[in-house]
Amino acid sequence: MALKIYLAGPDVFLPDAVQVGARKKALCAAFGFEGLYPLDNELATPTALAIFDANCRLMRQADVGMFNLSPFRGPSADAGTAFEVGFLAALGKPLYGYSNNAALYGDRVEAAMGATRRNGGWWAADGMSIEDFGLQDNLMLDCAIERSGGAALARYGDGSTADMAAMAAFRQCLEKLAAERGRPK
Repeated sequence: MALKIYLAGPDVFLPDAVQVGARKKALCAAFGFEGLYPLDNELATPTALAIFDANCRLMRQADVGMFNLSPFRGPSADAGTAFEVGFLAALGKPLYGYSNNAALYGDRVEAAMGATRRNGGWWAADGMSIEDFGLQDNLMLDCAIERSGGAALARYGDGSTADMAAMAAFRQCLEKLAAERGRPK
């Protein structure tokens, strides 16, 4: 039976979201995996609760979580994707993350909001501290992936919305997973 991968990220908000999901699922299949994409859920009435419940069912079916953590509507990952990282981490599943932006979290916050270094820390223009651990995103996301036994984040690009699906980084995660499972492509 093929390893099932839950495919999470802001891809579901793209104008061509269904096609992006189909491409990612096809790439999973090329590696011998089965991709589970949130928009695969066929819901009679797509209410918020119905979507939530259906996605939770998909996550429970998955063997692995693969997360597009590209910055979405700000310098950090999509909030729903962050929830899904936590959900699958709590289930003890291996997690893999990738992004369309090679810049570190603190650098993205600085670019978005302005920042200064003072009193041994890094502070945003809003007066709040910025995590300064040299990570891709909030430490809870990065560390959940690291502790799960999954892959360190694959990062490519400058964060342009034209590459929100981050296909090159996604492929790198699949290659790493395939190599770990003895299925080189």
